[in-house]
Amino acid sequence: MQEKSAKNTIEVCFSPHSFPLYPHEECIVVVIDVLRATSSICAALHSGVERILPVASVLEARNYQSKGFLCAAERQAQKVEGFDLGNSPSEYRNPKLKGKIIVFTTTNGTQAIRAAREAYRIVIGSFVNMTVLCEWLAKQHKNIILLCAGWKDFFNLEDTLCAGAIAHTLDKTNLFETNYDSTLAAKTLYETAHKDLIGFMENSSHFKRLEKLNLADDVKYCLTLDLAPVVPIMEGNYIIHHK
Repeated sequence: MQEKSAKNTIEVCFSPHSFPLYPHEECIVVVIDVLRATSSICAALHSGVERILPVASVLEARNYQSKGFLCAAERQAQKVEGFDLGNSPSEYRNPKLKGKIIVFTTTNGTQAIRAAREAYRIVIGSFVNMTVLCEWLAKQHKNIILLCAGWKDFFNLEDTLCAGAIAHTLDKTNLFETNYDSTLAAKTLYETAHKDLIGFMENSSHFKRLEKLNLADDVKYCLTLDLAPVVPIMEGNYIIHHK
């Protein structure tokens, strides 16, 4: 009787600060920054943006802007003065961006992408691309790390919920081993909250931060499934839509 092949693993890393502890060179790393960077990336590529260049600092973005690039920058949940775009998905749901290249820096999401740069593959995850992302991941036959961007290297609720949703979905394929404490915790959180994600999130710190900035519509978009069904993948220094 032929032995069953070993399952690939899914682990959740709650913060980029902890990421170096995970052996990741042969793993697919899914970077998750639900509110709002990875949701905005998905929205941009779904609108036809050709490529996105994530950079770590505002200074790097300004250097590209001085060379004529279209540049987006966000810090402390607000658009940085003088840039073309911020980090609201509504800015990227714009057909005029079709074919554009965008340089992109945010408080947390682009820092997480940078932290994962030595991984086998980096892909972008959010609720807005959940189904197509999970379908793609199920076909790759690789160990997966779900990297939550968090808030300034601290745990946050929304990214962990999204990691739990991905783990929950992939667990149903019976292709993965999910019996890790971090994965079980994220799955349990999602399974508790999934019927009313917005209600569950109302007391979270970033929800309140965005609400004070009149960005409640962003939150609603970012917590809705499958609004931007794309698979954003790092190719070299750029994020592109894998087709």
